Amino acid sequence: MQITTHKYYKVFKPYGVVSQFTSNDRHAKNKTFLGSLGDFPQGTMAIGRLDEPSEGLLLLTTNGAYSYHVNNSGIEKEYYAQVDGVITASEILKLQEGVYITVDDKPYLTSKCKVKILSSTPTLPKRAKKIRDNRHGPTSWISITIAQGKFRQVRKMTSAVGFPTLRLVRVRIGKYTIAAMQPAEIAQIVVEF
Repeated sequence: MQITTHKYYKVFKPYGVVSQFTSNDRHAKNKTFLGSLGDFPQGTMAIGRLDEPSEGLLLLTTNGAYSYHVNNSGIEKEYYAQVDGVITASEILKLQEGVYITVDDKPYLTSKCKVKILSSTPTLPKRAKKIRDNRHGPTSWISITIAQGKFRQVRKMTSAVGFPTLRLVRVRIGKYTIAAMQPAEIAQIVVEF
């Protein structure tokens, strides 16, 4: 009888990296994929995704059952979003209560979630591509914690209340964080599953 020992990793996905290992898309030849960040065992998969311009925590595993568990068990995912403009308590309340976004070309009401204005700019590594500077107007940082994960959900939510996201960093999935990690850093983790 063969016993399979699965591997689990957390990665700080940098800006511009695609959250998959390969693509059959002929237009993706010039893209950077997760496999370029390290030497992962065969069968390693990303648990969920971060779009190419987003950064932050991505969990990887060789265990498909664990991937399904994380994606379908209501595990919290926390993001720091830099939004265009000075967001107000009124918009924060709207985000907390749920807003309509488009999913698969249909209106979708997001679930209630935790949202707060960050009182100062979070300490994050510099992004490879500069966002913009103060001469283009003020920005705000918010923390938004969701337990679902629709395609580009956080970006769509902030746009729905009139504050497009300029920079998006996932800082936490459940108990795992990017604290003290740098972009492209990989750490093997122990998972109780």
